[in-house]
Amino acid sequence: MTALEAASLYVGLNLVILLILGDNVIRYRVSTKTSLGMGTDPALERACRAHANGAEWTPGALIAIVLMAMLGAPVMAIHAIGVSLTVARGIHGWGVATKDGPNIGRFLGALISLVIYAVLGVGLVLHAVTG
Repeated sequence: MTALEAASLYVGLNLVILLILGDNVIRYRVSTKTSLGMGTDPALERACRAHANGAEWTPGALIAIVLMAMLGAPVMAIHAIGVSLTVARGIHGWGVATKDGPNIGRFLGALISLVIYAVLGVGLVLHAVTG
C-alpha cells in the first residue's frame, strides 16, 4: 500500500463516520418533525452537534494527511495518524451523540484530535521550512 492509498483509506473511513453522524441527524429530524434548527429535543441537539463537530474538525486533518502522503511521508506514519484520527472522531461523535455533558468519549476524542492537529500542523510547517 502506498502512502496515498493509505491516506485514501482514512479519508474514506472518516467520510463514513460523517455519513453515519449525518444519518443520525436525519433520523432525529424525521422522528421529531424538525426541519430546521434543533427544536426542543435534546437528542436532536446532540446529534446535530456531533455531526457539526465532526464536519468542523475532520476535513483539516484529512487535508493534512493527504498532503503528508503527497510529500512522501512513510506509509506507517500515515497509518498511525489515520488510525488515531479515525478512532478519535468515532469516539468523539459517539460521546457527543449519546450522552449529555462531559464523558470519556468526548474527552478522549477531543484530546486525540487536538494532538493530531498539533502533530500534523507542526510536521507540515517543518517540512515546508526545511524541505
